[in-house]
Amino acid sequence: MTTAPQSRPADLVITGCTTLTHDEDKSGATAGTAAGIGFVDNSAIVVRDGVIESITTPAAVADLPAVERIDARGLLAMPGLINCHTHTPMVALRGIAEDLPIEEWFNDWIWPIETNLTDRDVELGALLACAEMIRGGVTTFADHYFAMDKVAEATEVSGLRANLGWGYFSSEGAAGRERSLDFALRLRGGAGGRITTSLAPHAPYTVNDDDLAATAELAREHGLLVHIHAAENKEQTAASVAATGRTPIETLHRAGLLDVDLLVAHGTGLTHGTGLAHGTGLAHGTGPADSGGLAHDDLAVLERRTGRVAFATAPKGYLKFGWDTTPLRALASIGVPVGLATDGAASNNTLDVWESMTLTALTQKSTERDPAWLTARQALHHATTQSARAVGLGDRIGALAPGRRADLILVDLTGPHTQPVHDHAATLVLSARSADVLTTIVDGKVLMRDRRLLTLDVPGIVEELHPRLAALTERGHGRRIQDYDPAAGPS
Repeated sequence: MTTAPQSRPADLVITGCTTLTHDEDKSGATAGTAAGIGFVDNSAIVVRDGVIESITTPAAVADLPAVERIDARGLLAMPGLINCHTHTPMVALRGIAEDLPIEEWFNDWIWPIETNLTDRDVELGALLACAEMIRGGVTTFADHYFAMDKVAEATEVSGLRANLGWGYFSSEGAAGRERSLDFALRLRGGAGGRITTSLAPHAPYTVNDDDLAATAELAREHGLLVHIHAAENKEQTAASVAATGRTPIETLHRAGLLDVDLLVAHGTGLTHGTGLAHGTGLAHGTGPADSGGLAHDDLAVLERRTGRVAFATAPKGYLKFGWDTTPLRALASIGVPVGLATDGAASNNTLDVWESMTLTALTQKSTERDPAWLTARQALHHATTQSARAVGLGDRIGALAPGRRADLILVDLTGPHTQPVHDHAATLVLSARSADVLTTIVDGKVLMRDRRLLTLDVPGIVEELHPRLAALTERGHGRRIQDYDPAAGPS
């Protein structure tokens, strides 16, 4: 399409690229469809005031004045990737605790180390994480951590878009919840509108029922997203049922959190009847009864939601911990979107959402024992439209279309590992990798051009971070920020 001539130059014009498009009639489709993903060769993209003004042809913009032009012949333009659940400062702990069960990983390594965190540690970790994500084609991330003012500062400097939430436990008393709310209200709309915020209770096994209910009320009152871990694995779900008579999802429902905007990390322990909600068909059963006399069935509970509920899946960490995976097919059957994520680099080792996209496609085929599920186009739908919906920005990002924010990446598909290109979708999901991203753009501003970062100094960040690691990783003090014991429940 073209638009009427403007009285001033466009901010950015990109010409000659193949463009990934979304069919508007199918953009809200579940993952069970072809998702309306298409590709248009020899396109031009016009950006003005941080927004995509038009997607047209190179001939139509040949004489259009522009502050900046990018010749993108041979490249593919697509929406920037979205990391729907991470803990950016944890890049400082990359590779420190490997080949461990989750309880040992938390109790003996991560939670003792996190008692040492200073604000500067958090800021340096977040800066390094932002650099990694920009180089991997990520334009938006959802972060759930501590000292979040420092993460907000890193976000602003980097040029990225983010949803940020200050995590809390009930062991902190009311102060933790109040800090999370204060941060969410102070920082939303920050960085020129690139920062949105959420309330961030840690999980149902570390946050009690009263705090969860209070969080739901605050989210409803202030129009905030809630970002939480829940049903992370089947052992957590079993422990929750044994301790409370409810699954984690039933606990969220009882607290009113399924009636507000909610982003749930992981969900590999979701149930349908007595079985997990994935595999060759949905597992059904009579099962132990809850207080209402019904079998534990998270899918049925989620189907009764009135809020905008979404999940984030981070498959690499699940493979490392020996967990099941998020049941995308079951969630698609009830219209719940699932975005892609990496979790923190302490468990995932990278913040590479491209890797998450590939692993999601492959683990879903393996789990479901169905080579026709998940298709490459379905995987791209999760990486774009569904991820945008998951972080509460479904009307602003996640697609290249007039009126959307100009968050996009240019991908080089000319390498020997991507040639020849018979199907762009298959090439992107199964052959390309994050290092093929040449240019990353957020709000129309170029953050990386031809693999060169323009907003962050990685050598300088690393030079300051390295001398701090000995003090950060000391565990001899015997302190923990929390104990990992889902069976004990929150204090």
